[in-house]
Amino acid sequence: MEQQAKIYVAGHRGMVGSAIMRQLKQQSYTNLLTRSRQELDLLDERAVARFFDQERPDYVFIAAAKVGGIHANSTYPAEFIYQNLQIQNHLIHQAYSHNVQKLLFLGSSCIYPKLSPQPIKEEYLLTSPLEPTNEAYGIAKIAGIKMCQSYNHQYNTNFIAVMPTNLYGTQDNFHPENSHVVPGLIRRFHEAKLKGTPEVVVWGTGTPQRELLFVDDLAEACLFLMEHYNGSEVINIGTGNDMAIRELAECIRDVVGCPAELIFDSSKPDGAPRKVLDVEKINALGWHSKTSLRAGLKIVYEWYLREVVRERDLA
Repeated sequence: MEQQAKIYVAGHRGMVGSAIMRQLKQQSYTNLLTRSRQELDLLDERAVARFFDQERPDYVFIAAAKVGGIHANSTYPAEFIYQNLQIQNHLIHQAYSHNVQKLLFLGSSCIYPKLSPQPIKEEYLLTSPLEPTNEAYGIAKIAGIKMCQSYNHQYNTNFIAVMPTNLYGTQDNFHPENSHVVPGLIRRFHEAKLKGTPEVVVWGTGTPQRELLFVDDLAEACLFLMEHYNGSEVINIGTGNDMAIRELAECIRDVVGCPAELIFDSSKPDGAPRKVLDVEKINALGWHSKTSLRAGLKIVYEWYLREVVRERDLA
């Protein structure tokens, strides 16, 4: 990407979008386009078309999406499939209509089958059923991948689709019910530490294996792929390493400094038994993740104390 190119980051206030913005600024890109949800409703096709007419971006990162953990995905499947389909349909089509030079679409590792062989290779997509708890979100993301591939095939566009593993980082959602596992556990352990609660409940059995990637590493990978990858096939982004949810909970407990005992609620869903991505393709291109889990968790907990807890205290 040229240094003065006009770059639009859709979803710039979210965890992924804000990390991409930080990475772009670190790499001295200055002509950055952003719009808040109040300024541009991505569910409104005409509004998105007007935005592209007016701004004519050269490059687009699609980090805008409706996201959530197991509870949110299970409770609001209609919202997840409708909103994500609308957002990506409008952005991808307008990028084509306005001759965007290159587009990066962010998918999710939940596009892969629930019982996929491990580690998960890109070619395992659509080989067997998805995990039911996030099927609606996964199907929307698969549609986005296929849309990028179809436009590349028919219109010779340069739209790439990347599949990040489970993410954590600053700007995450720390809602007590609708968050992902890392922010949810950080909040529970922090509140238990403050209240002196002897136990912290963790959803599920603690046995599922998960891979976790620090969001700033993902952002670095996205810029790397905009420079070094032009294929239509999806490409995984991850660490290539996983750990049990029990181990993750113990690590977060240590970072927060909470002595509470872990209690696993097996009545709650576990999700897929194991999910770790095969990252051979992106590693072969020259990119590797850098941030260790403990180092990343410390950054996130410090941000949570500074931005979330302090904001609640001041409210």
